[in-house]
Amino acid sequence: MRDGHDNGDRDRHGLLVVEDAAQGIMSNYKGRPLGSIGHFGCLSFHETKNVICGEGGALLVNDDRFAARAEIVREKGTNRSEFFRGEVDKYTWMDIGSSFLPGELVAAFLQWAQLQHADQITARRLAIWSDYHAALPGWPRRRFRLPSVPADSRHNGHLYYILLDSAGIRANFIDAMRRRDVSAIFHYVPLHSSPGGRRYGRASGRLKITEDLAVRLVRLPLWIGIDVNEVLDCVDAALRDAQGRA
Repeated sequence: MRDGHDNGDRDRHGLLVVEDAAQGIMSNYKGRPLGSIGHFGCLSFHETKNVICGEGGALLVNDDRFAARAEIVREKGTNRSEFFRGEVDKYTWMDIGSSFLPGELVAAFLQWAQLQHADQITARRLAIWSDYHAALPGWPRRRFRLPSVPADSRHNGHLYYILLDSAGIRANFIDAMRRRDVSAIFHYVPLHSSPGGRRYGRASGRLKITEDLAVRLVRLPLWIGIDVNEVLDCVDAALRDAQGRA
């Protein structure tokens, strides 16, 4: 493996691992960057992520066996890159593929306005995350749980959530925040309960804990330009409102 790590656990059962690291840029697990653990890693640069270009992403190929085919798929199914390198005298269609390349303006924005400043962006998000995490535990009316980060992981401040007592309190809280012109939103609907998940996937058992947490979790605003104190004032008022109406 080109990353130099021991991948015995990953390769032991002869399976291919496609790592969903869409939100994980600049994070790591046990010292390994997210996106480098699977045979492939997928990053997202959608506007809701930490490093953005509006739409698009990146496929990280962590196994040399798949590098050549990934290049062909990226080049609309052709060996055009080999032609440009002078390795073949003409290019033609070799495999399936599509048009995955970003435009030059989008690529330039991603490189110069985002990736070049990824350290600063991540540091600012982590500072906001830490401000939330320092302020919220001391509230006397606290009736929610806060995130915990495993000691062997380093996160990137992608999101900050609170886990409320019930789905009803969460609905009241989101409504109370909206009335104060602050966006606080639910997280994803569990995949196994979604129409696509039920159609294409399968779950082992009911996954009751997942379903319970999903209806109680709410995300607080987190982007590099916010004033945390202003948001916290709104959170305090909205929590009092939501818990009073429950």
